[in-house]
Order: sequence, then C-alpha cells, then structure tokens
Amino acid sequence: MADQIEKKGHEIFDGIQLGIGTWSWGDRLYWGYGKGYEETDLKDVFNTSIQRGIRFFDTAEVYGQGRSEKILGKYISESEQQVIVASKFMPFPWRLSRRSLIKALKKSLSRLGLNQLDLYQIHIPLPPVRIETWMEAMAEALQNNLIKAVGVSNFDLSQMQRAVESLRKMGIPLASNQVEYSLINRKIEKNGVLDYCHDQGIKLIAYSPLGLGALTGKYSSRNPMQGFRGSRFSKSYLDQMKPLIDLMKKIGADHGGKTSSQVAINWAIAKGTLPIPGAKNISQAEQNTDVLNWQLTEEEVKRLDAASDTLLMLEK
Repeated sequence: MADQIEKKGHEIFDGIQLGIGTWSWGDRLYWGYGKGYEETDLKDVFNTSIQRGIRFFDTAEVYGQGRSEKILGKYISESEQQVIVASKFMPFPWRLSRRSLIKALKKSLSRLGLNQLDLYQIHIPLPPVRIETWMEAMAEALQNNLIKAVGVSNFDLSQMQRAVESLRKMGIPLASNQVEYSLINRKIEKNGVLDYCHDQGIKLIAYSPLGLGALTGKYSSRNPMQGFRGSRFSKSYLDQMKPLIDLMKKIGADHGGKTSSQVAINWAIAKGTLPIPGAKNISQAEQNTDVLNWQLTEEEVKRLDAASDTLLMLEK
C-alpha cells in the first residue's frame, strides 16, 4: 500500500503548480527586511498571490528567526481563503531527541496560529541524530494530527532513500524533498535526486528558482548584487551569465513581453517541479503568478537547457 501511495504522489499537492517561498519575510541579514521592503509590502504579496490562485506557502522556523512564520500566520488569520502551509524543523546539534522535533513543531504552529501543518520538513540532514530518528518523530507528529504530510529538504539521493525506507516501515509516504534548483543550479539532474522523485511520486519543491535573483535579468557586472548575495555572484560570473539572460529575455519577448523571472520559473515547472519563488512586493507577486497563464515550448526548454549547460561548463 505504501508503495502505491508514494508513486501516486501526496494529495496535498493536487492541483498545485506554484507556491510562494517566504525566506525573505522578516529576514534582515540575508534579504534586508525593513530596508527595501516591509510588512505592508508582504501583506500585498500575500493578498495578490491568494487572489491569483496561489495556495501553497513555504516557511521555516529559522526564517527571520521566527518572524516569517509570525507574519504568514497573521495574514492567514486575516484571510478567508484556505491555504496550504509548509514549515521546517532545523536539526541543530543540541536537538538530540524526537521530543525536540515535537516541541519545535508546536512552537511553529503557535507562531502560525494553526492547529495542524499541511507539510513539515526536515530542513537540512545535520548530524548527530540519525535520519531514521527524525522520521520516527515525524510519524509521531502525524499520528497526533499535528501534520498532514512528511517532507525533507536538502537531502541527497542516499539520504532520501533512508527517509523513504524508514517511513515505509511505518506505512507513511515521503511527500516531498525541497532543494535548490534553477537554470544555474541543476545538480539534482545529475545526482539522481530528480529522477528518484519522479519515479517515486515524491514532489520536488524547487527553492531559489530565480538563482537568488541572478536570473531576474536585473544584475550585471555594472550592477552587481550587494551583501551576502554579492559574495556568491562575482562580476565575472554575471558577465558569463549574459548569453543565458539574453536568451531568456528573447524567449520572454516571444511570449508577449514576459520577464526573465517568469521564463526561469516556467522552466522549473516544465521540469516537473514545484517552484517556490520569493516575493517582496506586489509587482514580484504579480509576475510570479502570471507564470500560470502560459507555457514554454519543448524547443524553448531545450534551448534554455543548452545555454545553461554552457554556463555550467564554464564553472568547472
């Protein structure tokens, strides 16, 4: 029975093609919350996304040190729309027991103002606690109706297989694996993660589908990123990205003036994943949701793959 459930996919994802990631909501260190955007902007993002059919929101206890969950929870309480909420547990080295996951989960639920999470994920597979122990804790949370589905994040193939096997023994499917995936990070195509997810009916949730902003077309060697993101994308790398960005802009133009961001998100959907781009203002929310109104052709996906391959070869 468990095998059949896994290969069919978890019902919480039925009809869901796109979500919103809330890493930037309340995060001052990495995203500069409070400087270029604030809570009123995020309220517009939430409302616009809901009005345009987005129902899946992903957060985590560590995003903005809990602020992301609080902000999202506030908006949910003010809305009459049903949403699907996913959050994550960070297995810090001092969290050594199953009880620590249940305790953290209850705190997340409190910040979100919810009695039950649709999806709870292990944020990163950190030692020293074994993956199997955390899966047992997830099973307990499921049995106590604190969550509807079990997910993981940043798991490689072998770690996923361990999680799947552990859950299978308890008759529980692994619903998802959330990993970084974009036109400038396609590791999961090479390491078996994407194929395994497709084969087992595990939803691949793609975070940073815009490459932390590098694929928006806004940045170049003349206009580099600032802060932590700037240290990841050098001016020379942004120059190397230009052929890919130019192609994305051309494809967007061929579809009636779509943006590079929309092309990047559409590409991730075409690969059979569930992208969760972030949004800090109403314009970004509108761009994200408009992706659902059109599709890339197979030929366009192949051209983007080829341009991406060329760029990734330069990194080696």
